[in-house]
Amino acid sequence: MQDRDLNEYNPSRSSTSKHLSCSHRLCELGPNCKSPKQPCPYTVDYYTENTSSSGMLVEDTLHLASGGGNTSNPFVQAPVVIGCGMKQSGGYLDGVAPDGLIGLGFGEISVPSILAKAGLVRNSFSMCFTEDDSGRIFFGDLGPATQQSTSFLPLDGTYKTYIAGVEACCIGNSCIKQTSFRALIDSGTSFTFLPDEAYEKIAKEFDRHVNATRSSYEGSPWKYCYKSSSQELPKVPSVILMFPLNNSFVVDNPVFMVYANQEVVGFCLAIQPADGDIGIIGQNFMTGYRMVFDRENLKLAWSPSNCQDLSDGKIMPLNSPPHGTPSNPLPTNEQQSTPGGHAVAPAVAGRAPSKPSAASSQLIRASFSLLRLVPQLLLLLNIIPSLT
Repeated sequence: MQDRDLNEYNPSRSSTSKHLSCSHRLCELGPNCKSPKQPCPYTVDYYTENTSSSGMLVEDTLHLASGGGNTSNPFVQAPVVIGCGMKQSGGYLDGVAPDGLIGLGFGEISVPSILAKAGLVRNSFSMCFTEDDSGRIFFGDLGPATQQSTSFLPLDGTYKTYIAGVEACCIGNSCIKQTSFRALIDSGTSFTFLPDEAYEKIAKEFDRHVNATRSSYEGSPWKYCYKSSSQELPKVPSVILMFPLNNSFVVDNPVFMVYANQEVVGFCLAIQPADGDIGIIGQNFMTGYRMVFDRENLKLAWSPSNCQDLSDGKIMPLNSPPHGTPSNPLPTNEQQSTPGGHAVAPAVAGRAPSKPSAASSQLIRASFSLLRLVPQLLLLLNIIPSLT
């Protein structure tokens, strides 16, 4: 799969786009519309204060490459719902998520929900990030048999998003008492946030194991930073999250380098305190792992990965769409039946290397607290529908 230049999505330039009407069952704000035929509006408020997006929903086609190795049907054309943002506020105005957000949650309107409902893939997906800040999403991937896993936890009695329970935290071989907490597993957050009590205990234990001088950087929100003259990553202890049944999630690189004038001046523990009692395991802790969001079995699973190999995955054989399958299997007002037993191998959504993250390329400034933007994982916003 080749990298290609991407442009901001514009539905008027897409021959396959059409507005989602207010009468569509996926239109949450439909009852507020003046007419059932008018375009469906959406509005979403985010965790970061004063950050929101609103606009119109459209249907369009997402072009996915099959990851099963079968050349007879290498591509999947999947209808999805896209939220075209017309008014943004807060973090968006400061450049957060300039290419938009992809909806990956439990809601019916999310991409994996629509793909599974249409019988295109299994109701699961995986994602991974590499050290160079690129990554992949594999829709339909259940992961390898050797992976570790833990169950998702309900929130207020329902499975609204991906939350798991951490039983204890360790720094190297030293495990810390009373560091259990619930955490949102969210690739949309660049860094990791832990509840205050757990954060303080983990940070202090990390500090005790680091053989370097503490330092601070003007305008930086990071508390545990250290001086370093080496251009290489310093030797630091790993952070280990312990899940039930002794399943361990090891983060070998829980820090980021701090640069000034293109030279390394130090490093910081890449964890921040979170408001409330639910933490966030962000992208920086997922690097080097194949993170599987198994929605069929309500489990989170993980295994080391270079983001390339799917040969060890639990995948379905690649089948041609069954006869009679509608060309646009997006759910309608009538409940759509899932084609029995017809599912393709994991579909791959893009390998689009991003620019080096700000955390690894320059001195962290206070404005980076905006990276706490946590998507509701429900809508696509200004997303490109042609990732092949």
